Amino acid sequence: MARVGLGYDSHRFCAGRPLMLGGVRIPHDKGLAGHSDADALLHALVDAMLGAIGAGDIGEIFPDTDPRWKDADSAQFVQHALSLVRSAGLRISNCDLTIITQSPKIGPHKADIRARVSELLSIGVSAVGVKAKTNEHMGWIGAGEGLAALAVVCLEDADAGA
Repeated sequence: MARVGLGYDSHRFCAGRPLMLGGVRIPHDKGLAGHSDADALLHALVDAMLGAIGAGDIGEIFPDTDPRWKDADSAQFVQHALSLVRSAGLRISNCDLTIITQSPKIGPHKADIRARVSELLSIGVSAVGVKAKTNEHMGWIGAGEGLAALAVVCLEDADAGA
């Protein structure tokens, strides 16, 4: 049995915070506004994982009204979602991630993001795709107001391929 999940997240840029994407600190003059560390890429990944197992979304499990998650490292959200995937008798076979931002340039950081996501999910780097797109200067992303992220995960039986 295979299951597929799709996740999306977006955040506005704001001053005074580091920019975290895929668990990697990206040099930029602004970070992302949010209750946790606002790592939109990991948030999209969590939603994809939760969606694939029918477990709701990140806001239901880690609400932004709960002070426990203030400035939290989104890696812990990924770890929790992964534990739910495993509890369902499934494992991640691969994931494909897309960051949509006019700036900063993501290309120089793709390898680090792939490595970190691979580590978080306990899968090989070759099973993690990371792409970056601009919005061709259109809309709020193109105007540099923030960024968006998409994630797709494919789950399979935990004993598949073992």
